Amino acid sequence: MNGNEIRSRFLNYFADKGHTIVDSSSLVPHDDPTLLFANAGMNQFKRVFMGEERRDYIRAVTSQRCVRAGGKHNDLENVGYTARHHTFFEMLGNFSFGDYFKKDAIAFAWEFLTQELGIDPAQLWVSVYEDDDEAFALWEEVKELPQGRIVRLGASENFWSMGDTGPCGPCSEIHIDLGPEVGCDRPDCAVGCDCDRYLELWNLVFMQFYKDENGMTPLPKPSIDTGMGLERVAAVLQGKFNNFDSDLFQPIISQVEEQSGKKYGTDPAVDVAMRVIADHARATTFLTADGVLPSNEGRGYVLRRIMRRAIRYGRTLGLTGQFFAATCATVTDCMGEAYPHLVESASLLDKIVNNEENRFGETLDHGLAMLEEEILRLQKDGDPAVEVSGDFIFKLYDTYGFPVDIVRDIALEKGIGFDQQGFSDAMENARDLSRRQSKTEQFAELPPGVVELLEQGKQSVFSGYTGVEGESVVEAIIDEQGSCIQQVAAGDRVQLFCPATPFYAEAGGQVGDTGQINWSGGSFTVESTRAVAEGLVLHGGVIDSGKLA
Repeated sequence: MNGNEIRSRFLNYFADKGHTIVDSSSLVPHDDPTLLFANAGMNQFKRVFMGEERRDYIRAVTSQRCVRAGGKHNDLENVGYTARHHTFFEMLGNFSFGDYFKKDAIAFAWEFLTQELGIDPAQLWVSVYEDDDEAFALWEEVKELPQGRIVRLGASENFWSMGDTGPCGPCSEIHIDLGPEVGCDRPDCAVGCDCDRYLELWNLVFMQFYKDENGMTPLPKPSIDTGMGLERVAAVLQGKFNNFDSDLFQPIISQVEEQSGKKYGTDPAVDVAMRVIADHARATTFLTADGVLPSNEGRGYVLRRIMRRAIRYGRTLGLTGQFFAATCATVTDCMGEAYPHLVESASLLDKIVNNEENRFGETLDHGLAMLEEEILRLQKDGDPAVEVSGDFIFKLYDTYGFPVDIVRDIALEKGIGFDQQGFSDAMENARDLSRRQSKTEQFAELPPGVVELLEQGKQSVFSGYTGVEGESVVEAIIDEQGSCIQQVAAGDRVQLFCPATPFYAEAGGQVGDTGQINWSGGSFTVESTRAVAEGLVLHGGVIDSGKLA
């Protein structure tokens, strides 16, 4: 059974049980400032569970797109190295808002797994919260569940809360035994062990209390929130131990095989690289379709990290040219039917990914060469405790724009330590220095024309993701002495400021764009594009013809 069929069966099963099929919300939570990205099915129903919003339905079912790659929920560094970590995944969930409760939630879950999906009951185990006698008794009534398969676990495993204040309650998890061959061989291995043998498939959360500073009080209308990862279920049903071996990933990995000429499943290092690229292509495709653009802050910064990590792993496969856009296009081909907005945004995705890959290429090559040289120097010392210093990592990051994540990944691959604390200290020292500087001191080394623009609050907006051409206005002209002037003519060398520009600026070691600025009666050759201060971009070059005032 393929992933698309599992998703459809899940939605249709619960629709037949009186649930309203609700579309996945955007990955960008528009009404929840506490979240960087949607990371669970219940996110879009948070206000309903809190009693702050009412819907015209009391039962819902969704397949929610989720990302965990920033903030508290961050799986980025594990992706590629484990069987089940992903930045992007789909969460299947059914919800009850004050309608059915534990008995029906348990019955629905059991019926769907064993009858709709055909999972052998003999493989299944169940965990309940240690004090939840009601759930324990309800599971005992499930005749097909073998004797002795209900396990009581503590609050860290089987009690869920929304935060310090809000709805909360015990949960019950359904696990599948994948067999001793993938276990830890410890005699006490059982449900709750952190090895791979007992895989959690589905979490049923019983929201029956409200928690505040005075403790927990029963809710007048308890609710249900469940979550089951599509990628896990697909792997199980297809007899795969690793999620990346399921049909949700294999077409993407096959595309990477075709581009690289390398074969998945023959070399552990190649496998890691292909898994990273496949996973990150899914995240990039969906984030971009939901309006996230690469940038140096917030959600855009997370997307940029994901894209650049994929591009770096492409280098390990010999992919030195543009390749990632084609991989992302395969994601659209595979998932466009279930998520039509991917098809609608395909053209923009291609431009964004190609642009980012072009910008990052030279920085990556330069940084990799410097890092390789440093690692060779460290390895010559023969010290098993050797590590890449925090000062060196900071230099790569601050001077050349080389991502810290990539330094960490490469150090891990080479068996070299990574001085995270030293890097954090160097970063904090730089921030302290910046904070101590007065505005006058910060502006001291800048040309007077640049200072004038900064004092006016001028900022540049990059428009290059929608095309290599764009319309704007020239709001300032700076001469070779650094002063703002009113008029220039053919032959003059100046810098131009435009509030919107399709030219990518040189910053952090990345090469800026060159090109042409044309207007009625004249033209200007852009020889360099530089970010001269935070958010302020200037185009340097020469007036070819005409006048500009």
